[in-house]
Amino acid sequence: MPIPDIVTWLQERTALNLLSEDILEALAPCLEERSIQAQQRLVVAGEQPDGLYVLHQGRLETDERPGAVSYLPGAVLNLESLLLDQPPDKTVVALTPVRLWYLRADRFRQLLSQYPAILQTFTRQLVNELKQLSFQLDYEQERQAILRPYVVTKAKRGVIGRSRYANRLRSHIREASDNQASVLIFGEPGLEKDNLAALIHFGSARRRDPIIQVDCSKVQASGADLFGRGRGRPGLIEALGQGTLIFNNVQELPEELLPAIVELLQTRRYHPIHRPDDPPASAKTTQARLIVITERVMPQLSAAVDTEIKVPPVRVRKADISDQVDYYISLICRRRGIERLQVAPEAIRKLQAYDFPNNLRELENLVSRAIAQVDPGGVITEEIIWPSQGKKQQLRFNLLNGYPKLRRFLRSPWWPDRINYGFTLAFFALVVAVLFIGPQTRQENVALNLFWAWWWPLVLIGFPFVGRVWCAVCPFMIYGEVTQALRQRLLPQPLKRWPRQRAERWGGWFLFGLFVLILRGGRSGIWRTPPTSRPVCCC
Repeated sequence: MPIPDIVTWLQERTALNLLSEDILEALAPCLEERSIQAQQRLVVAGEQPDGLYVLHQGRLETDERPGAVSYLPGAVLNLESLLLDQPPDKTVVALTPVRLWYLRADRFRQLLSQYPAILQTFTRQLVNELKQLSFQLDYEQERQAILRPYVVTKAKRGVIGRSRYANRLRSHIREASDNQASVLIFGEPGLEKDNLAALIHFGSARRRDPIIQVDCSKVQASGADLFGRGRGRPGLIEALGQGTLIFNNVQELPEELLPAIVELLQTRRYHPIHRPDDPPASAKTTQARLIVITERVMPQLSAAVDTEIKVPPVRVRKADISDQVDYYISLICRRRGIERLQVAPEAIRKLQAYDFPNNLRELENLVSRAIAQVDPGGVITEEIIWPSQGKKQQLRFNLLNGYPKLRRFLRSPWWPDRINYGFTLAFFALVVAVLFIGPQTRQENVALNLFWAWWWPLVLIGFPFVGRVWCAVCPFMIYGEVTQALRQRLLPQPLKRWPRQRAERWGGWFLFGLFVLILRGGRSGIWRTPPTSRPVCCC
């Protein structure tokens, strides 16, 4: 390659472009072309370099694993070692056959003595790089100091259980982990919702980024710890960068900060706090993943997030209590270094009959207390895990405990799906047809007697004993699910979100109106005309 072309290539492709053109014109004739084969060592760590290398074609890489550094055409090797008269600290190997230019070490030193500007130029560059590294180090130390009190190091546990509620919750977590949309996690106290937020983060592509959790009850009313100050210390959002930010107990957030959090969720923009005598700070944009946790319904937050996850309480996950108790026993016994304990089936049934107002936290405390009262290798009985019961509990009779066959039936595929879609779906349509088409006298129409003489009295009489168990076979819900499934098959479009705000505002009045219509129909059909009745029914 002609000398002018070499000079142009060095100016356009290498770090030597900092040198003046006359220095490059003096350096270019001293370069020698060399070729080496793949997997051949070019630079050996700890050994004095024999010269300066400029990669022309091919690819080089350090032999460090992990964290190998690749070199592409234009890379200059051994420059720092020759300037500082120190051996290189990394071994460089050719990944492919390469061509390069080589300048002997003694010739390079002659050029240094002949052109002092070479040393001055690269010394200034090294000083600037050192200043930049020092600034980055100071900023990273400040950033770590800001984030350290809030960092979540790992998720405590996964979702325990095999019920449909547990499977659905796992599915929601996986879906939330597959994207970076904002998430609202809603549920009662004691459900470890912060652990679910950690599962979303550590299951996502950002698992290597930091994750912090902020207790909203301890946030400054001004919001300075979150948003930072315009001419001062950065806030948590800026220090976090591309990590995940969890707002825990957001229902306890100061009222004056709620609009700012809603704006952050909707637009990902926030405004640093400024002093009254300072001009307002310009808005900033965050790249962080935002997860909000609340224990009560907050419509303004529900409308601002992209995804909402409702965590079911323990009282509706009775089938998971056995798995959860086994997990807590294994965890606590391993932590205390004792032999694993067994739990009696009666103790599990006793726990399943309890509602657990404090959910998983209360269940773990019960298991921990029971383990402390049992010798290693023993059995946790009903009396140990539930030592006393109140007067209300003494008067109660658990049908599921008293009739195990009933428990197995309610857990079988027959309840309620096979009954609903194999019997109720067709039977209710037949009953409605008989009500409308058949005679309108109770003596001749069996459907009228079924509803008014049997169905409603049995519902009222059975309520103190079995509660609203009949809702599981409600025909209206079955037809709603069938209609929804047909709509999804014929018109495959996303379902609309439930209008929660309008339902909370007008739903009660709507139901009250339906009740009045039913009552009026019942009065006119049964009480005023005893021998006949129009078909009025509901579930």
